[in-house]
Amino acid sequence: MYIELKNINKSFGNFKASQDVSFGVEKGKLVALLGPSGSGKTTILRMLAGLEHQDGGDIYIDGKLVNDVSVQDREIGFVFQSYALFPYLTVAGNIAYGMKIKKKSRQEIEEKVKYLLNLVGLPGLESRYPDQLSGGQRQRVAFARALATEPQLLLLDEPFAAIDAKVRKELRRWLKELIEEVGVTSIFVTHDQDEAVEVADELIITNEGRVEQIGTPFDIYRNPKTPFVAQFIGESVILRDYEYEKIRGYKKQEGASSAAIRPEFVKVVPADSDVEYPNGYMDGVVAHADFRGSNLELTVEVNGLELKAEYVLDEKGLKKGDPVKVFVSRLYTFDEKNAYTVINSSLQTGEIYYI
Repeated sequence: MYIELKNINKSFGNFKASQDVSFGVEKGKLVALLGPSGSGKTTILRMLAGLEHQDGGDIYIDGKLVNDVSVQDREIGFVFQSYALFPYLTVAGNIAYGMKIKKKSRQEIEEKVKYLLNLVGLPGLESRYPDQLSGGQRQRVAFARALATEPQLLLLDEPFAAIDAKVRKELRRWLKELIEEVGVTSIFVTHDQDEAVEVADELIITNEGRVEQIGTPFDIYRNPKTPFVAQFIGESVILRDYEYEKIRGYKKQEGASSAAIRPEFVKVVPADSDVEYPNGYMDGVVAHADFRGSNLELTVEVNGLELKAEYVLDEKGLKKGDPVKVFVSRLYTFDEKNAYTVINSSLQTGEIYYI
């Protein structure tokens, strides 16, 4: 592993920001620290950078123990959500700042600034000042400045949080392509699931100072291993006290009294539709139908429960009060420690898969 954290602990007074945190990151990977506010994401990033010092545990970068290595000597690039550009310096001056501190030659600096401006898609803007740039352009300059000193590790703290939604989506794709091109190992903090899933090679899910699960976006999304991950990832409806028994195709799993059901697991069709698995469908009624452009976001009432579903608009339209048929293809049950993927019995013979 290129980056390794081993048994890291960090407290601020009585607040435990990191509790026995351990994980590794392979060289060249783009990894997301994903979790709710206060889950310990930024503390981990700051300890990696040397801006905070852990109370216990070890941090290794490229096989070297860096516990007592200063911020300046860790060779790390840092990108903040607030851009943190120097307002009195031009774009070129901002990008060149770290290289000047390292006393690089004027020719080397000029060539590197030109190369980086092309790399981040801002050629010809070297003479502008930060207040003459859009939010997206400022963040690109911040990336260029972070890469200018050729860091061995790039750390990004909510890098797109201050940018409007449309530009943010464009920058996600750009960031992934940029990291692939330069090949620098990168770790970024976000609470935005869409951002993490779209950009990262691997996710590290944090909660209350602990690492809940590590894996690819696909693995974590499809196979949550803990109750927290089952409830946090996606936009699930949570059922308690074995309520999931009311859903056709599911039986009580002893000890696992709660369940999470994501909208994509719920198929809704008009009541007069012919269906492939009639034994798995239940009668329901549309309680709410919210237009979302390419689809409807439905809330359906079935057997005393309210479930969320996505409904594609090229199908027959639905509105509040319409009778429907409802099929739940899978759900996640969970106890205090573990989550389990359960498939509707209409679809397969073995009813439960333990992940």
